[in-house]
Amino acid sequence: MKTSQTFQKLMQYVKPYRLFFVLSILLAIVAVVTQLYIPILFGQCIDCMIYQGHVDLARLATFGSKIGILIMVNAITTWFMNVVNNHMAFSIVKDMRAQIMRQIQHLPLSFLDGHGIGDILGRMIADVDQISDGLLLGFTQLFSGVITIVVTIVFMFRIDFWISLLIVLMSPASFFVAKWISKHSYRMFQKMTQTREKLTAYIEEMVGNEKIIQSFGYGQRASHTFQNTNQDLQDYSQKAIFYSSLTNPSTRFMNSLMYAVVVGVGSIFILQNALTVGSLSVLLSYANQYMRPFNDISSVVTEFQNALACANRVFEIMDAPQEPQENPNDLIVNKESVDWQDVNFSYVPSHPLIQHVSFQVQPGQKIAIVGPTGCGKTTMINLLMRFYDIDSGAILIDGTDIRNVNRHSLRQQFGMVLQDTWIKEATVRENLCMGKIYSEDEIEAACQSCRSWDFIETMPNGLDTKINVHSLSQGQQQLLCITRVMLIKPKMLILDEATSNIDTRTEVLVQQAFDTLMKGRTSFVIAHRLSTIINANQILVMKDGQIIERGKHDELLAQNGFYANLYNSQFEQIA
Repeated sequence: MKTSQTFQKLMQYVKPYRLFFVLSILLAIVAVVTQLYIPILFGQCIDCMIYQGHVDLARLATFGSKIGILIMVNAITTWFMNVVNNHMAFSIVKDMRAQIMRQIQHLPLSFLDGHGIGDILGRMIADVDQISDGLLLGFTQLFSGVITIVVTIVFMFRIDFWISLLIVLMSPASFFVAKWISKHSYRMFQKMTQTREKLTAYIEEMVGNEKIIQSFGYGQRASHTFQNTNQDLQDYSQKAIFYSSLTNPSTRFMNSLMYAVVVGVGSIFILQNALTVGSLSVLLSYANQYMRPFNDISSVVTEFQNALACANRVFEIMDAPQEPQENPNDLIVNKESVDWQDVNFSYVPSHPLIQHVSFQVQPGQKIAIVGPTGCGKTTMINLLMRFYDIDSGAILIDGTDIRNVNRHSLRQQFGMVLQDTWIKEATVRENLCMGKIYSEDEIEAACQSCRSWDFIETMPNGLDTKINVHSLSQGQQQLLCITRVMLIKPKMLILDEATSNIDTRTEVLVQQAFDTLMKGRTSFVIAHRLSTIINANQILVMKDGQIIERGKHDELLAQNGFYANLYNSQFEQIA
């Protein structure tokens, strides 16, 4: 996205706060006018003392009181302007983060799979913080700087036309120097931001898996990769800061040169009685104040370029295409039958994964899906839940194509227990109910049925004990997730390696609870331990995205094929 387009999109977030925006500009005008009128009063004081032959204390007192009032008005106005600008900048940032969160909840799973958690967090937190810094500088310095330039020009031309014209004609040099520098610094800031987010994602990945890294002796290689990325960040940061640091001294040099020229020309005008000393003093003050915004603006532009680079990354998330428009029809399930008809799917078009998969599930049946890692088991669940849409074929539930109903109503029919648990930092009760209301008896009954009550009742406050992922073992987390599904009593059930993090004794108890839960319900079970799916009505054996065997446990063992080898190999490992 071009810088101008990014800027225009960023300004869209200012629209809801246009009243604050106008107020900020009005306050900036008052602050600038009061600040620029003070040198005129000082100039009159100087002329009064030099050309009158004596010091008129009464007039000086009048000028002094006016100067004091203007300074007070300027200070109060500037304070209010900063309050307004802070409110506006941080409100815009709040709105951006809220929109990012809403956008993430409507993005297809393919987008989230293609971006690391660290990358998304970096854009949502660090990049948005950088945008707030850029907006704050823009509102506080850019606006007041532009107003200062305009008002100063008006005041200068009222004092002396030719010297004012000289000042104005010399000022573009500073602007073009700053523009050239900002162009190069923006490119470096872009690379710096991208590398910083890459480093953030890598650190999160490494720190989160430190036990595995140490156990496999991967620490040295991880450190080497970190050092390389860290070095890239240092290089880009130094180059970005180097270019941006050229702005201030170069513009100050041009300002000093202009200041010297004004002093020389003004002195000649004084000798010719075309200008007073006080007027020259005012012009020199205005020349300094006229050029100061160019220095400030050049610094702001550098910071704003960095903010635009971050905004560009944020807008990549905001502009990402959402899931296709939902069908308004709700899925109504009565029989709970599922029919897969020649389903094909691939994450990448050139690499097909699910190929010509067809099978029927009668109401209340338990279907097990087994096979080696990467064969497409979890992908089939993703397709059934419409986390991804199939490329061709059809998946029917009670005769209705799931693409003809909205995703929310589809997913409400299923209860899912996955291998990866999700426990939020809240009470046990809040983790189980997930916003829904259940009676104490319902919660306790669900906990008893899946054996999570055994450890819940030992907690200090029972169901009202605050927990997080660090306060529970993997097995306890999984038991809570299973209990959560027990409570909602879904019409159909999906278990994806649901007992993988539970010890063998607990697994037997939980399996009994699952059998009770699945009784009369259509269930899909992905299992690594084949002993847990012996009683399945139908076992689908997958390899390379295709169903190569199907049948009941005894039938598949009798075939002495791929499933039999998988089953026997597990018991050989145990032996």
